[in-house]
Amino acid sequence: MKLKIRRYRWSDLDTILALHRICLAEVGLMPGDGVYYDDDFPRIQEIYLACGGDFFVGESGGRVVAMGGLKPVDTGTAEICRLRVHPEFQRRGFGAVMLVALERRAVELGFHSVRGDTTLNQEAALALYERLGWRELSREQVGGLTVVYGEKRLVPPAVLEF
Repeated sequence: MKLKIRRYRWSDLDTILALHRICLAEVGLMPGDGVYYDDDFPRIQEIYLACGGDFFVGESGGRVVAMGGLKPVDTGTAEICRLRVHPEFQRRGFGAVMLVALERRAVELGFHSVRGDTTLNQEAALALYERLGWRELSREQVGGLTVVYGEKRLVPPAVLEF
């Protein structure tokens, strides 16, 4: 099965909020741990779309199984947020497809770098970021969890002249 990526629609809200909760529970993250939060979901239009970022959902077989957001930090940097793939659809490359799509969108929007964070217990996410050329910036203890911060410099596509 392939992953079809499209822009978030308001009607996706309940589906992506459920996806978020399922994915975090799968790696042991839960409300109140100091890392988990979901208060941005009802405000995706405001936080991601209206301020120069974007938010994608990924569908496979007509079902929303992945998502990811792009939130501006400053004029040159965007944060990759909410990168999630439903546990039943992991290990198929969907996370990489979504992350590459977000990185490409960041370039289209004029960003020069992207940042993001994950926790040490999210081993698949850490491996994905490393595979795609991200570098670790720092680590921080939050509650009983280690949050890993990373970034990637973006390279705009070459312009060919003949």
